Order: sequence, then C-alpha cells, then structure tokens
Amino acid sequence: MRLALMGPPGSGKGTQAARLCADLGIAHISSGDILRGEVARKSDFGLRIKEFMDRGEIGPQELITDVVLAHIGRTCPDGFLADGFPRTRYQAERLDERFPVRPAVLLEAPDEVIVARITGRRTCPGCSAIYHIQTRPPKRDGTCDTCGAALVQRTDDNEATVARRLEVYRTDTAPVIDFYRERGILRTTDGTAHPDRVYEAIRSLLT
Repeated sequence: MRLALMGPPGSGKGTQAARLCADLGIAHISSGDILRGEVARKSDFGLRIKEFMDRGEIGPQELITDVVLAHIGRTCPDGFLADGFPRTRYQAERLDERFPVRPAVLLEAPDEVIVARITGRRTCPGCSAIYHIQTRPPKRDGTCDTCGAALVQRTDDNEATVARRLEVYRTDTAPVIDFYRERGILRTTDGTAHPDRVYEAIRSLLT
C-alpha cells in the first residue's frame, strides 16, 4: 500500500501516520523528518535548507523532491505512508510518476485550531515523543514520561512561523488537493476530532 496523508501543519498527520504505519506494516515517510535529519547531520543539503525551515518556508522543491524520492527508492518503494509530502503539485506529479499513491487522505482543520496545537507542542529529543501543554501534558512539567529527557519546543513552533506556514500551505499545497481530486482518489475527514475517531475514520476510507 502507498498512502498519502495530507493536511495543514498541526492537523494531526504525524500522530495518525505513526499508528497507521504500525498497524499496516508500512514505512513512514515524513519529509520533515528527512529534512531535519539532513540539518542535524549538517550535510550540504541540510545547511542549505535550514534557513528556509527557520522561516517556515518549504524551500527549493526540486531539491527536496529529489531527496525524498531517493529515500523512498532506497528504503520502501513498494509500501509507505507519505506524511507531509507531496507539498506542491510538482511534487505530487513527480511522486505519481515513480511511486503512485492510492488513496490520498486529507485531514481538515481550521487555522485557530492549528495555531493552538502547534504553539503548545513539545517534543522529546531523546525518543521523539510528542506532548502538548494543554491537551497532552507530561506527568512532570518539561520532562518526557518515557525517557526522562527535557522536552523542547521546536524553533519553528511559534505563532509568527505558524502563520507563515499556513500561508504557504494555502498558496502552494492546496493545488495538491486538486491534483488528487482530479484523479478521483482524494478522501477527506475531520482532523479536529479525537485522535481515535480520526484514526477510525481514516481506516474506513482505506477499505
């Protein structure tokens, strides 16, 4: 199965992707994780892309597309869930040429929900666990329940950057929705519901 999970930043794609991949036995392709991995390794690509990420911008789509497609080709050409990729129609077309997805699922959520979700998000640098200061706080303030590491707020999880990311999403990513709708493979569901209900809705769309 090749599945694309779409939606604005903070719509719950990461949470749903992890659960779906575990249950379906497919690889989780997160363009954000791939890019942040390059930044952490301080590769030539990582140094080039960091300045865009810090501004909440997508960056050069041709370069990003080549890196993500190469990763898919090396690791999981026959089965994956693409989370946050494709982000532009160009990327959707390139992905469809080499690794066509069926279906594409869109999580819908209004801007005010997105801003509250992202600015309150905290992550664990040790085990990658995700928390929220209001809806999913750790048992001890600022400390991961699983590994005890100090939680951090990503540098791009601030209100100004979130606003910019939403603007970029509407301008550049919305055409991807049309791309998959034109092909008759777009499915939509409410991303503001409880995570368990969102998951059940997604699974029903895959049958």
